[in-house]
Amino acid sequence: MAQRLHPRGRARPTERSRPRGSKRARRDAPSGAGCLRAWAEENDGLVSGWRASRSSGPGRAAQQAARRCRLAFDSLLRKIQGLPAALPSLSLELTVLYNSLLFAVSESDGLVEGEAERISHGLIRVLEACGVSGQDLSTEELWQKVLQDVTMEELCVPLHRLGALQGAVWLAANCLGSVTGLFRLLSDTKGLEPSAPQEENELLALLQSWSVPVEEDTSPLVVQSTKELKETLWTSAAFLQGLQGLEAGNLPAALSLLQAAATGFCSKRILAQIYTCIGCCSQRMGKPQTALQHLKRAVQVDSQCLSALSHAASLYHQLGETDAELEALTLLYKALETPTQEAVYIDPCMLIRTELLVHTPALASLFSRCHPSEVKYQLAQRCLQAGRVGEAVEHYLDLLALLQEGLQHQVPLHGRSALPRIPEVFLEAASALEQLERYRDAIAVCEEIITRTDDLIPETLRIELNSSTGGDTPGRAGSPSLGIPPQQRESLRCIVWRAAAYLHQGQARSRLGESKEAITQFTRCLHVLLRVQLVSAGDPAATSHLLQVLWKLNRRQEAAALWQKLHAGAAPADSQQEAPGRPYPLYLASCLQHVNVPCDEAVVKNMQDYLRTSGQDQ
Repeated sequence: MAQRLHPRGRARPTERSRPRGSKRARRDAPSGAGCLRAWAEENDGLVSGWRASRSSGPGRAAQQAARRCRLAFDSLLRKIQGLPAALPSLSLELTVLYNSLLFAVSESDGLVEGEAERISHGLIRVLEACGVSGQDLSTEELWQKVLQDVTMEELCVPLHRLGALQGAVWLAANCLGSVTGLFRLLSDTKGLEPSAPQEENELLALLQSWSVPVEEDTSPLVVQSTKELKETLWTSAAFLQGLQGLEAGNLPAALSLLQAAATGFCSKRILAQIYTCIGCCSQRMGKPQTALQHLKRAVQVDSQCLSALSHAASLYHQLGETDAELEALTLLYKALETPTQEAVYIDPCMLIRTELLVHTPALASLFSRCHPSEVKYQLAQRCLQAGRVGEAVEHYLDLLALLQEGLQHQVPLHGRSALPRIPEVFLEAASALEQLERYRDAIAVCEEIITRTDDLIPETLRIELNSSTGGDTPGRAGSPSLGIPPQQRESLRCIVWRAAAYLHQGQARSRLGESKEAITQFTRCLHVLLRVQLVSAGDPAATSHLLQVLWKLNRRQEAAALWQKLHAGAAPADSQQEAPGRPYPLYLASCLQHVNVPCDEAVVKNMQDYLRTSGQDQ
């Protein structure tokens, strides 16, 4: 079935084989003018009833009315297609097919494979009525044959109308080439003139120049006009191509197409998405102020466009505008906490709309919904980094309360979350409490980590570090290097978290004047860390750390031997590249304020002086 969705897939054969016969015989096939008139009246009655129901607006009532209309149109279409295809009834049949497909597409919130197949079946019946076989032709070939061979004037309007719906099907499947080819046929043109815009805009030019045939007053009624569908197709094509340009990194072309889409016919929701995409495109082009203007405009158009708020907060962070960033995050969190109805609704005024036609990975990525816990964490983290400790503490405590209510409901499960591992959140909260001089609370928060990691730490963790793999030293990273095997990496994380918890407790005890208890916690911190045995096979960073430890422990001869080994194996000075240091995790920031780490230059000078005085300098 999947091949029927693609424009090059083969059309489904008709359900019953029929003799071809002459054109005159097929003109005489309908069961009579009475049936045709009754069918037309039934179609017009259904359309009029739908138009009358528009006053109810979007919602469950519109959904139920649309479902009733779809079933009624499907029933009517089965009556018509239950007879052999014939020219006098083709105009009505194609109109009923169009109306039926509009409801089916809108109700399913997307274009499904069955709808594309029904269009192909309708084209085959058109060819059959003209005495031409349409079997074993692809959908594209069917359209080419129908539009080139069927010249009856009364079929021009319904065929163009159905062609617009076919364009929507292909557009939703990102088959831009097929849509372009179809509208070349509908516009009776081989392509653009040499002076026309670039190739990626050919589809927009074709849609713009496509002249929708004028419907007669006596034509069967439709639930959505071809003109409205044309405008929706133009906006959707511009938006889709803009997103594809944004995804491919072709920013100038993407910006031009997105700006064009913003002038098109669409809902407020889509317009806000377009402005958000323009903002993201401008940001990537190095125009942050322009980006902010469009992101603000997106929120003004649709207050529920939360992705615009999220992108604005990120942009403010890059610009260093902390107050504006926190304001955007606060608004975002409040909006996420407000219950919203996510159910798909039917728009009584516009069944086929841009929301149904534009689906790309770029759109899904730009408008992925933030989780409340992620935004609350960002608020806490930014406040702590900005020195607004009181606000940070309140946010961290709110976040801890959220997490303790039920992790499965509060923590996003995807891998792109802004929320770190839960123990790190607890440690950052403890650091904030400690800075606010709420030492007892900090101790209690750390105790939670110690309790939960009690059974997760091995007696000894031996980690071999190999410089050939890029120096997999845990060092100052917030989490261990990816070069360490996963099981060891997780054990090392637990050790780091537990040691950090003891360290915070020790500092809190010392601030409270409880020296004995503080020494106990510091000792426990060291004991946890000493469970890790780092075996370095020539890793410079690990060796340098070991050298400093030996020197501080007054084990000078061992330090000297290690120094000579390190010095002998060192690369020439002009070929050495200093590896960038990893930032300390945020939860250690308060601890590092009281730590004086000796610099490498001081260690080198001390070592050289020692070797010189001991006569070992070579």
